Amino acid sequence: MQNEKLIPYFSVAELIARTFPDAEVVLHDMSTPQHSVVYVANGEVTGRKIGQTFHHLIEKAVFAGNPEDGVVDNYLFKKDGRLIRSSSLLIRNEKKELIGALCINIDTTRANDLMNWAQNLLHGKPKAGEGQRVIAEHSETETVASPAKEDSVRQFVNNMIDSMVNELIAEGRNSRDDRLELIRFMDERGVFLVKGSMEYVAGKLGLSKVTLYGYLDEIHGKR
Repeated sequence: MQNEKLIPYFSVAELIARTFPDAEVVLHDMSTPQHSVVYVANGEVTGRKIGQTFHHLIEKAVFAGNPEDGVVDNYLFKKDGRLIRSSSLLIRNEKKELIGALCINIDTTRANDLMNWAQNLLHGKPKAGEGQRVIAEHSETETVASPAKEDSVRQFVNNMIDSMVNELIAEGRNSRDDRLELIRFMDERGVFLVKGSMEYVAGKLGLSKVTLYGYLDEIHGKR
């Protein structure tokens, strides 16, 4: 069931997309993590569609320390060989719980082409060996979250874990393969980057921590 508190953000997404035609805007409902995308405007940038899941959100929230203003801005990732600049607004409810995210994705290809054209016009072609300057993401060690912010991120992730496990149980999917697939999903989305998440997931799935490590070893091809 869609979170009604996120409905006003639909028009915000449309406003951004109409103002900046090259910007893709994606709204996530984090109460349904495995199919969190509930609204997309200008989905051509990365091909996002309703019903898909998130990719970089947890990792960026963790390493940004879950900022007080909720904005995780200007991180970079690659999609089909293109460099995408992205910013996300982490949406909280009245209890300060993270319930969603509004993400803006912009393809930097045209900007890079224009920058290279201007550079060549002003300075000529670069000399051999002077390759194009690479724009890198901020190092994961550059930002250290305070204990309070760590707690906020941990609660956000724990809420998502609860939603995923509850959905698994409600659908009667509790076989070993079902659990393995869920753990794979969590691992790929950065859930286990959060301190304490291993113990929390093990407890929710009724597994020992050793068994959970065994699942992860299998996922990572160590068996």
